[in-house]
Amino acid sequence: MDIKVEQGSIEASAADTLIVNLFEGVTTPGGATGALDRALGGAISDLIAGGDLKGKAGEVAVLYPRGAVGARRVLVVGLGKAEAFDVEGVRRASAAAIKRARDLNAQHVATIVHGAGIGGLDPATAAQATVEGALLATYRFAAQKQREAANEIASLTIVEYDAGRLDAIRQGASLGEAVAGGVALARDLVNMPPNVATPTRLAEQAREIAAARGLAVTVGDRAWAAERHMGAFLAVAQGAGEPPAFIVLEHNAERSDLPAIVLVGKGITFDTGGISLKPGDRMWEMKSDMGGAAAVLGAMDAIGRLNLPLRVIGITPCTENMPDAAAYRPADVITASNGKTIEIISTDAEGRMVLADALVYAAQYEPAAVIDLATLTGACVVALGSGVAAGIFCNDDGLRDSLLAAADATYERLWPLPLYDDYRRSINSEVADMKNTGGRFGGVGTSAVFLREFTSYPWAHLDIAGVALAEKPGDYAPVGGTGFGVRLLVEYLRRL
Repeated sequence: MDIKVEQGSIEASAADTLIVNLFEGVTTPGGATGALDRALGGAISDLIAGGDLKGKAGEVAVLYPRGAVGARRVLVVGLGKAEAFDVEGVRRASAAAIKRARDLNAQHVATIVHGAGIGGLDPATAAQATVEGALLATYRFAAQKQREAANEIASLTIVEYDAGRLDAIRQGASLGEAVAGGVALARDLVNMPPNVATPTRLAEQAREIAAARGLAVTVGDRAWAAERHMGAFLAVAQGAGEPPAFIVLEHNAERSDLPAIVLVGKGITFDTGGISLKPGDRMWEMKSDMGGAAAVLGAMDAIGRLNLPLRVIGITPCTENMPDAAAYRPADVITASNGKTIEIISTDAEGRMVLADALVYAAQYEPAAVIDLATLTGACVVALGSGVAAGIFCNDDGLRDSLLAAADATYERLWPLPLYDDYRRSINSEVADMKNTGGRFGGVGTSAVFLREFTSYPWAHLDIAGVALAEKPGDYAPVGGTGFGVRLLVEYLRRL
């Protein structure tokens, strides 16, 4: 979808479909909606008076101007109650309107910026959310299946009457387009079948991002990892039929004067559980076990596109976890790259193993902060629910608060969880420095304190197991990969 920003009046737009909005309880529309109402001879006011348009959140009314304006159709989307309206309301309104336009076979759509008028939102922020909602809601995965061609909207034009706000709106629209592009990339990677989204394919994607955005890229193979003593990463990769890839992307790689932020994403491209084999029921969902890596790759694409004035490093340790004859076993003792030894209790606790060596590798950048994302534990889904929030564990209050603020702004919600020493005691081992799991109870906490053993800097761990894959569609996310984490990470970095 081509995104444009133009000065003018919405009623004069040459688009085939116009989108305006209405708050709940408004009886006489004002602003751009009022101007369009007058051009339509009071048609919007008539809908309100007749009770056919109430302005409730997500409500979309369709009017046919029949020559009163140049557009074929006009959509009025409800914004809900003004006192409860926020940036998330903009995304949802934009999503509802654009999906209705797509269903009506619209090709060229013009919209006002939702919330930048009486909604009181900053024009750039509102424009970003308007674009994000539209692009995220119209995302479709190019699945390998035969199906009837579906309508795709060719262009979305944001129309703004006030010339003094155009620069801010263009800035916000450009930001929204870059961020939504990163989310779409992450969704694509999660939605790909695991025989396509292999570690090799993720490495190819990283190289494409590097070439397009001017990033430095390193792809380490087994020998490269062995030279760096990455025993934990290589243990998981032992049984993999596909070769592993330890991927590093660097934005502003030569700028040692800039603070370094490291993003780490778990990249298990398919998780059978290894020798500790998972139940067969719903094992297909384990194609999403690289959701953390997908989010980091998507975020790095957006970061490069936006050219953020930070040094950002994205690390994605990628491998399958398979039950091969060469696979690592329960009771094995593995040595990670920082010299700490790990007794393997379950080969299905593999994500923390590959992250361990990635977190050690991150230290060389002397980072101001390291954030890892991982579909790590079913325990987090039990604790917080499916599709609700990710858990955050953090050893630095400032970093935690900054991430929580970014989570509030993007509606990619985080819930703080504790790093109690009790969890650490539960992974004590008689034969190694630690076990790779503390058992069934408190699994989300024991996995986090395991990871803490490999950190030496401000660090946050986001367990995204419950939010990386959607079983039912949301306001602007279809079934499948959500791309959770991309918008959160970019917002956090922008605020720095």
